[in-house]
Amino acid sequence: MIAVIAKFPHLRQDFAASLVVFLVALPLCVGVAVASGVPAELGLVTGIVGGLVTGFMRGSSLQVSGPAAGLTVLVFEAVDEFGLPALGVIVLSAGVLQLAMGALKLGRWFRAISVSVVEGMLAGIGLVLIAGQLYSAAGLKAPTSGIDKILGLPGAALDALGSTTALTSLAVGAGTVAVMVLWKKLPKKAQTVPGALAAVLLATLVTQVLGLSIATVEVNGLLASIQPPGTEAFGELVNPAIFGTILAFTLIASAESLFSAAAVDRLHDGPRTEYDKELMAQGAGNAVCGALGALPMTAVIVRSSANVQAGAKTKASRVMHGVWLLLFAALLPSTLALIPLPALAGILVHAGCKLIPFREIVSLWRGHRGEALILVVTAVSIVAVNMFEGVLIGLALSVAKTAWEASHLKMEIVDKGAGPIQAHLSGNATFLRLPKILDSLESLPQDRPVELDLSGLHHLDHACRTALENWAERHSAVGTEPVRVTEPEPVKATAP
Repeated sequence: MIAVIAKFPHLRQDFAASLVVFLVALPLCVGVAVASGVPAELGLVTGIVGGLVTGFMRGSSLQVSGPAAGLTVLVFEAVDEFGLPALGVIVLSAGVLQLAMGALKLGRWFRAISVSVVEGMLAGIGLVLIAGQLYSAAGLKAPTSGIDKILGLPGAALDALGSTTALTSLAVGAGTVAVMVLWKKLPKKAQTVPGALAAVLLATLVTQVLGLSIATVEVNGLLASIQPPGTEAFGELVNPAIFGTILAFTLIASAESLFSAAAVDRLHDGPRTEYDKELMAQGAGNAVCGALGALPMTAVIVRSSANVQAGAKTKASRVMHGVWLLLFAALLPSTLALIPLPALAGILVHAGCKLIPFREIVSLWRGHRGEALILVVTAVSIVAVNMFEGVLIGLALSVAKTAWEASHLKMEIVDKGAGPIQAHLSGNATFLRLPKILDSLESLPQDRPVELDLSGLHHLDHACRTALENWAERHSAVGTEPVRVTEPEPVKATAP
């Protein structure tokens, strides 16, 4: 025993943290799977792989991986379009792409993605997730598209009001959310049991004791649920549409994992994340999940922060949490059949609300309205169109905003009434600002000499230079003195 403690000095802390993470992960694994339209056991499989495969690998030592609410909408759409057997092919392909990107050291580039785009992506996912789970909480069938889910809520509310069963189901879901919200106000000793688990246990207990007629989780058995993709599933790769879904899985799962890693690094003083290795760890986990026909995985900030706060010191805690999930899935799978579906819907409504950055939107609007606009447009695009195209719209807006800001230009005209008119340009003169520059210069009197001072420019692109030269020739062609141009000073190379 002494030898074991000497070899693993943090075993006690990691063991305790692993139990906390297991209790946090269990209801979320099941809830995400059910919301994604796949057997509940597949969520546990992904959680197990996140612990036993990704957990062993290098990257972020305290980050915990598993099925995430952020991919629920995308998985549901993929299963609806291509079928459950093709999900394994999509996840496997995404994992291989992540491995390749990690090997090519592209992990750090994900840190360059605009935070507003990522938060807008999560907000859009949250809105669709909340809307979809409100139908599930009432025991109703949700529409397929995100916009239809939101627009159909008033009609669904009327249907629910006319059904005692739907109202009972809604009450269980609302009670689950209420328990999770109020759980944080209890003493810290009570909070050693995670709020999500406590809410599910209480909802299950109430349902069983009162004999409520509410739908519960359908149980197929762990081995029966694992369906590795066959030849027919791989045949879906001839469908060009599937590659957009694979790319969406890859980019969104990678961005969410690496942004989560950056957040986890701020929570502890241990080793920092090695981004390329973390991307490869996520890729290995997704490749295994795909081979088993399970859900995709990402690093999950809820589980990761619980791991840090519970006192974890090494990656042993996340590996052991995978062991506890495996033991539960192998020994107690029948207990899943007792869990009411409205309780899981309540958990995901609560998770969806956390994905919407209400405070960040207000803060951005006050200080950076352009970023706030990108966030909102990305979220609305995901709801109105779909996940992949919504993210692309957000990225395009972010690039356009950066290009516009990079071309910031100030133009000052000084006319003393006599002598030459002075035009001073400072900042970055690019083709984006060319119309403004030419309008100002062409409005100057043709019969007056002009001194064009470009010494304040940091950058002058070819299009602007050519246009300024042409304007100077035209201005001088009517007999006025030639335009005097002061060129920007060349940047001096510094000695190595």
